[in-house]
Amino acid sequence: QVALVESGGGLVQAGGSLRLSCWASERTFSWYVMGWFRQAPGKEREFIGAISGSGLRTKYADSVKGRFTITRDNVKNTVYLQMNSLKPEDTAVYYCAAETTTARGFESAGSIYFYDAWGQGTQVTVSS
Repeated sequence: QVALVESGGGLVQAGGSLRLSCWASERTFSWYVMGWFRQAPGKEREFIGAISGSGLRTKYADSVKGRFTITRDNVKNTVYLQMNSLKPEDTAVYYCAAETTTARGFESAGSIYFYDAWGQGTQVTVSS
């Protein structure tokens, strides 16, 4: 089972930027679709975006499109979430996730059920 470790969360003012990182323990990292989700208190876990194993395909939720960017470095086994123009409503625990079976199509990467491994989460707080 792959282990995923997020880092980079913290407190930032509205309009600021943060970059989250998610490191994966397996050498087969480049095979995996990677996703980012977030969960605010009292709310369901929300899809933010996903990136294919090669990094050539990405998809984003409308709420973050144009502000957030997902990239990956398959040499470093790391996926990144660059967050710009942050808003107080972006405050949440952010999770990365991996689809390790390589059996599911990228078009389904917006669903929490697509993924079989999750990180522990990192808190992002945006002050107004």
